[in-house]
Amino acid sequence: MKILVAPLDWGLGHATRCVPVIEAFLEAKAEVIIGSCANLKSFFAEAFPQLEQVELPSYGIEYPTHGYQMPAWLLSQLPRLQKIVKEEHKIVESIVESKKIDVVFSDNRFGAYSTKVPSVYMTHQLRIAFPFASRFLEGFGVRFHTEKMSKFSEIWVPDLPDFPGFAGRLSHEKINKPCRYIGPLSRFLDISKTEKPKANIENQFCFLGMVSGVEPMRTHLENLLLEAFQKIPGKHALLLGKPEIKEIVEKGNVVLYPHLSKEKFRELVLSAKYFVSRPGYSTIMDQAVLGANCLFVPTPGQTEQIYLSKIISKFRYARVMKESKLSAESLEQAFAGSVYRLPFADSSLLKKAVFEFMEQYK
Repeated sequence: MKILVAPLDWGLGHATRCVPVIEAFLEAKAEVIIGSCANLKSFFAEAFPQLEQVELPSYGIEYPTHGYQMPAWLLSQLPRLQKIVKEEHKIVESIVESKKIDVVFSDNRFGAYSTKVPSVYMTHQLRIAFPFASRFLEGFGVRFHTEKMSKFSEIWVPDLPDFPGFAGRLSHEKINKPCRYIGPLSRFLDISKTEKPKANIENQFCFLGMVSGVEPMRTHLENLLLEAFQKIPGKHALLLGKPEIKEIVEKGNVVLYPHLSKEKFRELVLSAKYFVSRPGYSTIMDQAVLGANCLFVPTPGQTEQIYLSKIISKFRYARVMKESKLSAESLEQAFAGSVYRLPFADSSLLKKAVFEFMEQYK
């Protein structure tokens, strides 16, 4: 069976959570081709150097400067995104024919489906989060998303089947489509979190920050964390989420890593006392597996991250802080007291889904 795996290029999160999916298909003896674009190619070349990559259009997302502009910005982007989706679908159909693809697997790419072969759509947002003031419109969002999902053979949800899981009402909406809950996804699923980090990095850093997502909010958080870390005694690190850059830079007591391999990233997280980042869904899944002591700073106006933060805070999975409150003093105060941990995730649901799927469509 030959499978085209096509993650959305909306930050690195969709790419990283596709790693265990690709590994599961490879373990089941499927042949995998990756549909990627410029900002994902180096990541997949490092993760799967043996796999072929084919070009898909970039969504080219760049957030507005201020969070309150997000709803109007989303509406303004719809015509351009619809055009990309149509182009994407044509390209995917061409790849299916030229590469003799048997299955198309899309992570949140609306146009990555085929009318000729089975197509899977993966999302943790069966219900798309709306700002509180327009929550009454979420039903329209569900219908819009359902129409997009209707092009696919079945839906895979990277969360636990029982509410609230990690994504609460976002991932537990009933839809009229075959739906598999495949458990939380992380590229670290098959690495035991009980293993000790290498001795030469143990307790190397106090604070470890990670910035990801789209501009300009990615760089804004980078600057905030860098400024805060430089005022806190000790040695700290920042992961910049830029796999295209290779140079490691030190700014005072802060080491800036542009990107790290899976193994080095894991070692760094395990060696740090505290982890700070955006609550992107893939990041939450990674830290659930690694068992980090986390604080999440949602992107202003990004309703999904704001909602996920409420779930995380309510169930005491991790600490949450508004971006406007972020400072050296608030970071040190936030981690005083008890340690919060995200629920641990395993790979059993994913492996079961892959096995059943390949049996069904072989």
